[in-house]
Amino acid sequence: MSQIPENLKYTDDHEWAELKDGLLLVGITDHAQSELGDIVFVELPDIGDVVEKGDSFGTIEAVKTVAELYSPISGEIIEINEELADAAESINEAPYSKGWIVKIKPVDISHIENLLSADQYSALIH
Repeated sequence: MSQIPENLKYTDDHEWAELKDGLLLVGITDHAQSELGDIVFVELPDIGDVVEKGDSFGTIEAVKTVAELYSPISGEIIEINEELADAAESINEAPYSKGWIVKIKPVDISHIENLLSADQYSALIH
């Protein structure tokens, strides 16, 4: 059974988001990483890229497939998890901690309320 932390928000596209110090920390869910299988490469955006909610900002390559990453909110990419360049498997091992992907400075912080709760995400995947 997939882990679905209560304190996070979620998207229909299986990203999670956590508000920390005015920035949105974004990654993929435990469910998504388990569906993808062994992750071997992550294509990350550039710092300073501006994304719109729902825009693709990169890809995750697994042994069997490639998946798009979608922004849960409109904003600017402030930081990327550079450790994923050498350790993409961190997403498999710890999707909610060391496997985070980007930090986004939201255009409008209230838009996080439009994301799914843990219960809503759980209903989506079960």
